Amino acid sequence: MSDEILGALDNLSANKVDAVVVLMTNPLLQPSDKLAAMALERRLPTICGYREHVLVGSLISYGVDLRWIYHRAAYFVDRILKGAKPADLPIEFPTGLLLAVNLRTAKALGVALPPSLLARADEVIE
Repeated sequence: MSDEILGALDNLSANKVDAVVVLMTNPLLQPSDKLAAMALERRLPTICGYREHVLVGSLISYGVDLRWIYHRAAYFVDRILKGAKPADLPIEFPTGLLLAVNLRTAKALGVALPPSLLARADEVIE
């Protein structure tokens, strides 16, 4: 993980922020396990856009399901390889969003999550 990200986490911790919003960007997806661990060490709850962050220790995510995106990307690659012109294919945007919660992280941070949030979650990691 880059020194800039570690420095940012240290700065956020020193300023006693309530939570950290992790942007939905590929450079932050690959080191998500390290990011979650470093944030947890600094007692910073992390809110992300991808469930993959929650699987490795971030607190909550709400966003598109990358599994759906990968599936649709494969569909379009298949169509193109079978001769479809890319310009003729429709543009798609995911319409469903996925809410994932990590209870282990919540417990480690001492964060009480409301039962109504847990009931609405698509995935609760215990």
